[in-house]
Amino acid sequence: MAENLFMWFIVFWTVFMVVFMFIGGFFMFRKFLKRLPKEDGRSILDWQDHYLERTRHLWTKQQSDLLEELISPVPELFRDVARDKIAGKIGELAIEQKADHITEDLLIRGYILATPKRDHKFLRRKLDEKNMSYEKYEHLLS
Repeated sequence: MAENLFMWFIVFWTVFMVVFMFIGGFFMFRKFLKRLPKEDGRSILDWQDHYLERTRHLWTKQQSDLLEELISPVPELFRDVARDKIAGKIGELAIEQKADHITEDLLIRGYILATPKRDHKFLRRKLDEKNMSYEKYEHLLS
């Protein structure tokens, strides 16, 4: 009986370890692909860092707080990555428009473009709580 139980424990542990190694490898590979340089010599993450650095001075405390509220449902372990990705997209939009500061419009459009569709329900709910209209963003949300 004990030998049979120990054998099943080893089988379960082996399957458990293989599954978690595949999951970890998948996320490491995705990060690796984002670090590969594109045709212009910069990777996706290099461009993201570039936009963050060029627009850091355009952020106000109010806009930073709104961004923090919008990324609040993201688990804390991944929050820094989400913040950088969304802020990078907002910075890209700000540079394209030659904005002199980050506006709520830029922040909301950047959030929509940088996040998957499943996160847009939370954005709608949060904007409703703040009594902010999102009608002009419907073409991006659908």
